[in-house]
Amino acid sequence: MSVECRWYGKQLSIVAIATIAIACIPTPVCSQTRSPINSVDELSDVEPGDWAYEAVRSLVERYDLDIADAEGRFRGNRPLTRYEFAYILAQVVAQLDVSGTEELVARADLETVARLLASYRDATASLRDRLDNRIEPAINTLERQDFSNTTQLDGQFVLAITDGAEANPTIVDRLRLTLTTGFDPGMLVTRLEVGNNGGDAASFAHNRDANLLGTTGLLAGGGGLDFTEVSDTLHLDRLYFRFQPFEDLEVAIGPKIAPRDFVDRNSLANNTTIDFSSSFFANNPLIIQNAVDRPGGAGLGLTWDIPNLPLVLNAAYAAADGGDSSDGGLFADRASGTIELEFNSDDLPGIFDDRPLRVRLQYTHADIDDTDIDAIGINAEWQYAERFGLFGRFGLGSYNGFNTALGEELDLSPRTWAVGISVRNWPIPGNFAGIALGQPFIARDLGDATQTNFEAFYNLQLSDRLSVTPIFSAIDNADNDGDNDLLWQTTLRTVFSF
Repeated sequence: MSVECRWYGKQLSIVAIATIAIACIPTPVCSQTRSPINSVDELSDVEPGDWAYEAVRSLVERYDLDIADAEGRFRGNRPLTRYEFAYILAQVVAQLDVSGTEELVARADLETVARLLASYRDATASLRDRLDNRIEPAINTLERQDFSNTTQLDGQFVLAITDGAEANPTIVDRLRLTLTTGFDPGMLVTRLEVGNNGGDAASFAHNRDANLLGTTGLLAGGGGLDFTEVSDTLHLDRLYFRFQPFEDLEVAIGPKIAPRDFVDRNSLANNTTIDFSSSFFANNPLIIQNAVDRPGGAGLGLTWDIPNLPLVLNAAYAAADGGDSSDGGLFADRASGTIELEFNSDDLPGIFDDRPLRVRLQYTHADIDDTDIDAIGINAEWQYAERFGLFGRFGLGSYNGFNTALGEELDLSPRTWAVGISVRNWPIPGNFAGIALGQPFIARDLGDATQTNFEAFYNLQLSDRLSVTPIFSAIDNADNDGDNDLLWQTTLRTVFSF
């Protein structure tokens, strides 16, 4: 038996809640094997760009249903078995306090639930037998014999075929392996990374000049594919411990942290393997400093959900040379700190119910290559219709001091902006498209022109683990150099998750 899940209603009766839960919840698991999933962000295979993301989030958070399998996955594209149907029906009904609900639940609804219980009594009993006599003993055996029952391995392989103006066709790849180890009271995140050090037409154009605004740009990240120029030597990309000292506060601390993981996030433009491939459209280049974020560094990140207010305080600090006591250190050059206040209309019932709005106000201070950097920014997203969303970023900054990487004195007051539109579930459900335009570094005293970036993509989600995305991008006046003609680039991005 298979059920295809869709999200339509707003106010749901008990039977509607039960029906949605039954249709959307995957393989049942023994509750002793893991802690309940209480947030959609804990599901390893559900991303903000997925077409049913809001439906899944509502099931987890609004109706307090545990919808993950033993590995913390939703597995939304697989069929539902009769055993699973019976198990989830029993779970939903167990949460109902029938007594005293005559005014909340129609008698017809209760009778419908009773009929469903009677119809699936045998299946429920059979499932209970499987759990008690087969699954639990197997789990106990795995716990005794497995190398680690606390660590989850997730992998991601990106393969991109790209071609563009004034550059030869190339293949760019990147492999990431993420180990998440659960502890009491937190988790250790370890990520290994390796690539082929491949380049695209944009990186070729920027590296031909001073590479001020390329993917690995010295002043700001405004290049092409985010996964270009990744070292072909296996290296440590993330290492930090994440925990909650208080209910509303989450903290991460470690020797390898990237600010982009904690601030300047955006559900429409923030994941270069799902949506826009350029790091410029994924982050504000004045707020997320390329020289610190790309290599990562020692530091911390935090998220504080301010009680009784529709506000979240995010912060991140990282020092790229935090492990070098002779040159750098935890509070020395090549370090950046960002604080961000986020407003979320989801926390205000009745306001923007059908059109959620998120706005983030930001401030960054950084010391990079003997240059003192300050920047303010705004990051906003608005899901103004079921399928359509708008996003935008804007920033103002100041760069002062003798920059040792460039060998010149800087006195710059740059601006940056980017706007875009996203389309979900069109024309095929489950897919995601977007168009964006912006200028990464507008500065009168840097170059004789202003670099302008454009990107359009269509993400084809072929399965839970495989997506293929055709991308068209263009860059005019690369590195703020008027001698650089309009650069166009086509890319076929393939992402395999395992």
